[in-house]
Amino acid sequence: MGDDSNPLMMLVWILPIILFVFYGQQIQLFVTSREIKKGIQKLDSFRIESRTELINYVKNNLKAKNDPVKKIDKFLEYFTIMPVDMDPNGIVDKVRHTVRSREDFTRIHVKTLSPEMSHLELTRVQTLLEIASSLQMIYKIINHMFLTAKKQNNYPLILPLQMILPFIMEQAEAMKDAIPAFQKGQPVGDGIGPMVVGKMMLDCKKEIVALETSLSKIDYEDRHLFLLKAEGPGSTVGRPADGLEKIVEENQIDAIIMIDAALKMEGEDSASVAQGFGAAIGGIGTERFQIEAIATSRNIPVFSIVIKQSVKEAITLMTKEIADTADDVRLQVYEMIRENSDKGQSIVIIGVGNTSGVPQ
Repeated sequence: MGDDSNPLMMLVWILPIILFVFYGQQIQLFVTSREIKKGIQKLDSFRIESRTELINYVKNNLKAKNDPVKKIDKFLEYFTIMPVDMDPNGIVDKVRHTVRSREDFTRIHVKTLSPEMSHLELTRVQTLLEIASSLQMIYKIINHMFLTAKKQNNYPLILPLQMILPFIMEQAEAMKDAIPAFQKGQPVGDGIGPMVVGKMMLDCKKEIVALETSLSKIDYEDRHLFLLKAEGPGSTVGRPADGLEKIVEENQIDAIIMIDAALKMEGEDSASVAQGFGAAIGGIGTERFQIEAIATSRNIPVFSIVIKQSVKEAITLMTKEIADTADDVRLQVYEMIRENSDKGQSIVIIGVGNTSGVPQ
């Protein structure tokens, strides 16, 4: 056996080489497919669990006229077709119209589940419905990509799925874990912006300035402050851009300060606070576009303060670490007001985010 020319030893070395040359991709496809299939099974369990939780919430907490299962399943299959963007002129208005039409349609039809449903319950059901439909869509897309690659027996086709799956799973698990907080109306990490502004609005007169958007006016060191946030404690982000538009139409505004949660980079500390410039607001971009357009047309500087957190922290129950930053951020807001405005000027302060469990 010590002879290098031994036929058996030659086979031991040559056969694996031949095997990997001709069947390497199939072997890699088999190994990779097993890992991806485990992830898809998890996604399937997440979508089933979110649907079950939504149905149970409606049945146990609302006086539904009829069995809500068929109607909820119908809601879960709704889709949105974005406008044609070959000509980008006016595309933002088209996207805003499409998205808001869907929001209005969903709000009206969710209300039909129970005519006695309060506005607070309505916002919770809407949020749970968004979570369930998002998880269902994620499962369908990932499963489609996987089955297509398997059908074609194509390893390069499955590589992009293998690369993005860990990020998809992180977001899907975060959405699944967010369900209990929204069911109970508890604050989530994304609500830190409304929490800061909500504390500034305590014991102040409030008015509804836009759909599900609350406004208070106060004075601070001879400056006029307009405090804007989504109307809590319902699960909503409101329409801060519409509220800002109404404010600037009726008042001379000299500065805008926005407070929002922001995704932290790997290695950054959770709940760390940073200051910057520009409109700090997420979503599909229509709200930010509207705010930027208002600020640009009137030459209003936009400052921002962000509280950094992970994807999971942003949409699950707010951690004590994040909640404890509220007072510090409020002091930073006052400092920013003093540094960037003069006495007699007016500043709009916007708390951006989901205001679930956060009153004003």
